[in-house]
Parts: sequence; structure tokens; C-alpha cells
Amino acid sequence: MLDYRTHTFLTVCRTGSFTRAAQELHITQPAVSQHVRQLERHYGQALFAKAGRGVEPTAAGRLLYRELDALVNDEHRLREELAALQPSGTARPPLHLGCTRTVADFVAPGLLAAHLRRHPNERLLMRTGNTAELVGLIDCGELDFALVEGSFDREVFENERFSTEPFVAVAATGERPASVTELLGSRLILREAGSGTREILERNLAARDLGVTDFAGFIEIASIPAIKACVAAGAGVSFLYRVAVADELAAGTLVDVTPVDFALEHDFSLIWQRGSHYASRYRALLREWSRSSM
Repeated sequence: MLDYRTHTFLTVCRTGSFTRAAQELHITQPAVSQHVRQLERHYGQALFAKAGRGVEPTAAGRLLYRELDALVNDEHRLREELAALQPSGTARPPLHLGCTRTVADFVAPGLLAAHLRRHPNERLLMRTGNTAELVGLIDCGELDFALVEGSFDREVFENERFSTEPFVAVAATGERPASVTELLGSRLILREAGSGTREILERNLAARDLGVTDFAGFIEIASIPAIKACVAAGAGVSFLYRVAVADELAAGTLVDVTPVDFALEHDFSLIWQRGSHYASRYRALLREWSRSSM
């Protein structure tokens, strides 16, 4: 059981201010300071340093935040599971899964259908967002884990690889050019900032001293079906995971124009808070899902 000082410390970390933490917790600022001093004496480390008009955690504070935040989120789930054991308790609490949009639209349906056939009484709630949104939801305890395609902080999140997916360029017509520079005369249709798909594209363009502004033009669309429809109508080219365009490539409504010098692959990964006591459960679930996708 985590005590009040833990929650005070975590709130100061999140707000960056003793004053705002006191307001959020409905206690006095001296009480916040006292709670933090007690933790500092217990661990023998300074946990915060002045930063402008607020505070920021020290290296020790950042480590303590990661560990305690995972414990708080685990404790919340544990309370739900204990309540479900009572005679008057509700059903076992659901697993809260996050999926990036490519995963949600083109990978998760098959996984979840197979999962429910094996575990018909299990509850599983899925939320969709880009990688940046999902890591925030894991951090605040609203998600247990997430299947993501984008980058994440490996010091904060543990992970296991689910699959490795080809990343391709598609257009309505055309052939594979030798170089990505041969596509710069086309309009680029891409996902919104924060999406894993866009991040991977921008990172690999930057490695070649290029950016999205080097194309003849670009538009952002936060919908994979809308992007595919625009490309199929001849509005431009886009870069997506092959799993997201497999049906269209097979039907011939889109063609693969991936430049020879831009053949990329990227991992889809299951991530969760580092230090979570439920890590073995998440790893076992991933192994089960991996087998069902083969």
C-alpha cells in the first residue's frame, strides 16, 4: 500500500510545482514540502532542484518517479482484481489496450478475434491514438499496455517485439524508382505529427538530408483510409506500412513505388511501464498473440 507521501511526490513531479501540487491535492504548500523532505531523508537523496519558478526532479527523483508511478498503476489494477474476488464483486477487470492507428485498423481485429475465441469471458478494452498519445495514457494509468509502431523512451517503457513490418511508398500508378529523390516532384500525403508512420518517414528522410517540405507539396490527413483514397485518386504519393495497403496492392488500386534506396522495415512493439509487476503477464499475452498471427 502506497502512502500519501508517494502521491504528493508524484503530483509535484507531474505539475513541476509545490504550489500547484498543493492545490491539486487540497493540502497546504508546507505539507507538500514536508512530505518531500520526509522522502528525501528516507532515500538519502535530493529529489528536486529549482527550475525557474518551479522545480524539476533530480536524477534520483526521475528514477523514483518511474518506479513509484509503475507501483501506483499496478496497485490500482490490483485493487480492481481483489474487488472482483468478493462475493458481491464485479467481473474481472478488463485489460486496457492501446493501439496505434495502423495496428488498430489492420492488425488488431484478427488478434482480438483470436483472443476472444480462446478467452471468451475475458474483457478487453481498446483505445486508439498515435504513439505519443498512447505512451501518455500508459504513464497516467489509463492503459495497461499498447501495441505501437512509433518510437518510445526505452528507459521508461519495457517492450517486446510483436512483428517487423515493411514500410512502403504507394501511388496510383508508376514504377519503383532508384532513389527517393525521384519522388520529390510528387505531392506527399502523410499522417499527422505524432504518428509513428510520420515519425519513421521523417527520420529516414532526415538521414538523407531531406524533409517533407522537399516534396512538390504535402498535406496531412489523420486517417489511413482517407490517405489511401486520395492516393488511389492520383492526388500524390504516401508512405505506409505494407500491412495497411496489402488489399489495395493485391487489387491493383495502388502500386508499390518504394525507391530502391528507401527500402525500410520497422518493428511493431508491445510496450508497458518499466518496473510493472504485470510484465510477465504482458509478455505471455504477446507470445500468444504472436502465435495466432502466424
